[in-house]
Amino acid sequence: MDSPVSSRLVFMGTPEFAVPSLKRLAKDHDVLAVYCQPPRRQGRGMKFRPSPVHQAALDLGIEVRCPLKFDDEDIAYLSGLNPDFLVVVAYGMILPQAVLDIPSKAPINGHASILPRWRGAAPIHRAIEQGDKETGVTAMVMQAGLDTGPMLKIEKTAITTTDTTGSLHDRLADITAHVLAETLSSFDQLDPTPQDEDQVTWAEKITPQEAEIDFTQPYEVIDQRVRAFSPFPGSWVSLGGDGQPMRLKVKEITPAEGKGLPGQVMGKGANGGPVVACQDASVELLRVQPPGKPVMDGRDFLNGYEMPKEIKQG
Repeated sequence: MDSPVSSRLVFMGTPEFAVPSLKRLAKDHDVLAVYCQPPRRQGRGMKFRPSPVHQAALDLGIEVRCPLKFDDEDIAYLSGLNPDFLVVVAYGMILPQAVLDIPSKAPINGHASILPRWRGAAPIHRAIEQGDKETGVTAMVMQAGLDTGPMLKIEKTAITTTDTTGSLHDRLADITAHVLAETLSSFDQLDPTPQDEDQVTWAEKITPQEAEIDFTQPYEVIDQRVRAFSPFPGSWVSLGGDGQPMRLKVKEITPAEGKGLPGQVMGKGANGGPVVACQDASVELLRVQPPGKPVMDGRDFLNGYEMPKEIKQG
């Protein structure tokens, strides 16, 4: 197989999801610079730490730039690099048209969904939450609108009944790297396809409040939401009444025998964890995390905590 034609590109990305793409493209192309979000305070010491993409670029010996916004000076500098492509993966900043116009060939984005389904901030979470059977990665030409550009290449993957956002995130990160590498190497032969605006769905940002488990829902819906919100922000239930309730994170569940009123605590399940009735069945809390504690089996949690008779919302 012939080696792909090397291009001059500027890479823009910030989180761990974008790291495989940067590393893959740096093997075959001239990455002129990497743009990412500025270092943030993290950890117990709240020290400024570079983002995963920032650190990966430093390890590769590539210049890193972290503008808070693109002013005239930043745009002039970027333009002076004369890139063939801008390649954007989860950068976290809306790019002005003046930046999108810089590359001689195209600004290209790798997005973790089968567009036009799940445009927006949380496509992986929403695909699992809504019970989608498959998802994928779309490489597209960027436009000023959010995820609106014509599509260049799509690769799909099945969503299994055990997938969490964490497991699917890692799989899609690798697929994104592969799709972008193929897109750049065959760009001149690709025919951009407009998105069908009638099929658009939006993946709104996830909030911790919506991750509270609603036991009035069927088991299937609860299971999808627990997996969708794992590892972040984490599904949770409130225990302890109106005084100082404990917010118990729920990492994993399984169906359990017994039926009662939604939220009613039914005792222990086959694995020793707490069992709570939902709309059409019961839920055993297999893996949980109390505040300030490590993740533990539901069985171990019951050894040190007495469950209430009912789990109420809020």
